[in-house]
Amino acid sequence: MAERIAVLLASLALLAGCAGPVAGTARPVQLGDGDRAKFKAYYERLNKAGDEGASQQQKLLKDTQHPDFRQKTCDLRGATIKVEPTWSTLRMDADWAPPGEKAHPRGNVYVVAVTVTLRQEDAVIGSQIGSLHVVMLDDEVYGFAPCLGG
Repeated sequence: MAERIAVLLASLALLAGCAGPVAGTARPVQLGDGDRAKFKAYYERLNKAGDEGASQQQKLLKDTQHPDFRQKTCDLRGATIKVEPTWSTLRMDADWAPPGEKAHPRGNVYVVAVTVTLRQEDAVIGSQIGSLHVVMLDDEVYGFAPCLGG
């Protein structure tokens, strides 16, 4: 019996040792090349759809809208956008929630600095530098369709 208690205590001591802090430095999650390529492909498809016309880009924006926010797409009113990300700024944004929402979207949320150019047919009608959020959810990239003011 004493032998069983000794083995039990030794096992508990080993398990308790696993609960201590882990040595090292905390670092942000790093994107692998495959995931980074998916984000790049998302914006390439978005720009290509814009080159093909407003209805094609509107459809792509609707199809790639985050599944929990599909009812919150916006109409670009016949305009298209061209998005030029600055990839060195791509990072996780774990605290972000879409405007008017309290909850963080499902998935891993990332933010990237972009230059967005608004076009009406072939004419540039505006350009703005800002940031856009994208989400990796179930190995797919989803976005949040931009809305025109007014």
